[in-house]
Amino acid sequence: DCTGKIVMPGMFDAHVHFREPGQEKKETILDGTEAAINGGITGVVMMPNTSPSVDSPTVVNRVLEQGKKCRIPVLTSACITVGRAGLEMAPIAGLKEAGILMLTDDGDAVPNAALLKRAMEYGKEFDMFFASHCEDPQLCGPRALNEGPVSYRLGIQGTPALAEEICMDRDIRLAHATGATLHIQHVSSAIGMETIRWWRDERGAKVSGEVSPHHLMFADEDIGDYDTHYKMNPPLRTREDNAALLQGLKDGVFRIIATDHAPHTDFEKSQAFVDAPNGITGLDTALVSLHDRFIVTGEFGWDLIVKRYSAEPRRMMRIEVAEVSEGKSADLIVFDPDKETTFTKEFMKSRSSNTPFLDKKLKGSVEMVVLGDEILLER
Repeated sequence: DCTGKIVMPGMFDAHVHFREPGQEKKETILDGTEAAINGGITGVVMMPNTSPSVDSPTVVNRVLEQGKKCRIPVLTSACITVGRAGLEMAPIAGLKEAGILMLTDDGDAVPNAALLKRAMEYGKEFDMFFASHCEDPQLCGPRALNEGPVSYRLGIQGTPALAEEICMDRDIRLAHATGATLHIQHVSSAIGMETIRWWRDERGAKVSGEVSPHHLMFADEDIGDYDTHYKMNPPLRTREDNAALLQGLKDGVFRIIATDHAPHTDFEKSQAFVDAPNGITGLDTALVSLHDRFIVTGEFGWDLIVKRYSAEPRRMMRIEVAEVSEGKSADLIVFDPDKETTFTKEFMKSRSSNTPFLDKKLKGSVEMVVLGDEILLER
């Protein structure tokens, strides 16, 4: 009985970090996909910063074979440079043959502009696109938090939004010059969002952007006294940046919403703020938190979420868009807007629980997930 509930297509997250191969204690591909199902997500794209990095057809095939054991489709991106080291171009032709569409050194910017330009020229010939993690490393310090009053209070060198803007402008210029298609990952600042808008609208660059739920919801002041659940990269910035990013999402500057799901162990996140790794989990929590923070408050409606967190990510990855319609294979979720969800460790399916929503109660609940002829989740 779906009375009072919302039936919609399954979500698709085009930016997740599953730690397999190499760091399975944090997350396996299977664990990550179960967290996705728990959050109403029926497809994902992995980032390549595993160990070893996804920089060769051999590793691509290994990841995709593991993905076939899961209950939802698992795609992967691959590296622009060998080992994400920024020194040598990865074997792009071989990666294309292995099924790769997205090339990214996510976690770091490609430091060598000439190398990135050559990669773009080459990748464009194979109809691949590039995704950029944009930050100038020389401006970033320890990559712990935003530069501003909070970083001064905590006594930690911060990363200015300028670091994002400078690198973003460089990468978009290179893509525009070569004719490559570029996607800017996890934009964190107002100036970053406006940079994408300007290049797209004023210069016709083939550039898109993504925003993560945490950059819409949280600011650096939420860090309080060194709470590592709010430590991520790019860092949380200001309330003004939150508002600007939200407006950018409404205006269509951001093509997609993506979590940047980044699991870490409790021990790692219990270290001193500077030493703790960057990142939070997001697959279990994203859809409910977006409902709680923005739909309940009237900031936007389900149409925006379905477009930016289901349809457009699939279009970006050139796969069929999920629809709830007669004659279509089922790829849908049932959401109860009136029920509440408490994100305990026991509730979440990710192997890690590094999230600001740990033990928090939010409005909304994913009640059912159906894919094909299989009910993946039913509460």
